[in-house]
Amino acid sequence: MSKSKKFSFQVLEAEGAWKAEIIRKVSARKTTVTKSQAGFDSEQQATAWADSELQTFMQQLNERNQRRNQKRD
Repeated sequence: MSKSKKFSFQVLEAEGAWKAEIIRKVSARKTTVTKSQAGFDSEQQATAWADSELQTFMQQLNERNQRRNQKRD
C-alpha cells in the first residue's frame, strides 16, 4: 500500500457491494474524496483497485510537481 501523509484510501461496504475511495487530507480535521469507485464484489477487489489507483495518482502528482518545478527554474 502506498502511504502518504496527505493521501490514503478507505474501503466501505454498502448494500452488499464494496466501494473504494481515495481520500485527501485537507486539514487536521477535514478530508475530501479525490476519486471513488463502487460496485466491487469483494473487499479484496476494492482494496486492490484503491491501492493501484493511489499509486498511479501519486506517480502522476509527482511528475506534475517536477514539471512545475522545472518551469520555475
